Amino acid sequence: MPNLRAMSERRSLPIWPLMRQLRGPDHLGLADAARSPQTEAVQARTDDADAVVGSICPFCAVGCAQRIFVKDGEVSHVEGDPDSPVSRGRLCARGSSTKELVAGPARQYHVRYRPPGGRDWQDLDLDTAMDMIADRIVETREETWQDRTPEGSPLNRTMGFGSLGGAALDNEENYLMKKLFTALGAVQIENQARI
Repeated sequence: MPNLRAMSERRSLPIWPLMRQLRGPDHLGLADAARSPQTEAVQARTDDADAVVGSICPFCAVGCAQRIFVKDGEVSHVEGDPDSPVSRGRLCARGSSTKELVAGPARQYHVRYRPPGGRDWQDLDLDTAMDMIADRIVETREETWQDRTPEGSPLNRTMGFGSLGGAALDNEENYLMKKLFTALGAVQIENQARI
């Protein structure tokens, strides 16, 4: 079959796929008859990536492997890793949206805080926010600590706070949260994936 791009440049009318199918050897329209200058010019959006980085999906406990395509220092595309024995190149809808966690327009880059009784949100630096959280945990633990039952049996717990892990956190983060809150004496420790 002649070069389609050269033919379309010589003519002002498009070469319709149906006409190529009827006139040419590809009567089923499975090869050259289905090609056009537009489809010839199309390339995969991952072709121009500077690097491909292996990663694991952060959403749930399955651990699907991902290929992260990076262009100019930013994530340009995320897809499943076909070499993974877990997911074999597949990602669910949430896994496919991993790019939005990093580069989404709604992502917050500052700690947002609304004081008790306040109406407006304030931006805080991370160190200030972490200090506020730590102070409140220590204070609540001291105020609500239960050393023993009324009968004298050991309790060593607090009912003043708990932890709810989320599926947006990865396994390691949820594991560390469980260990931290257990060490602090919390009893109410749960994960959103179980609820």
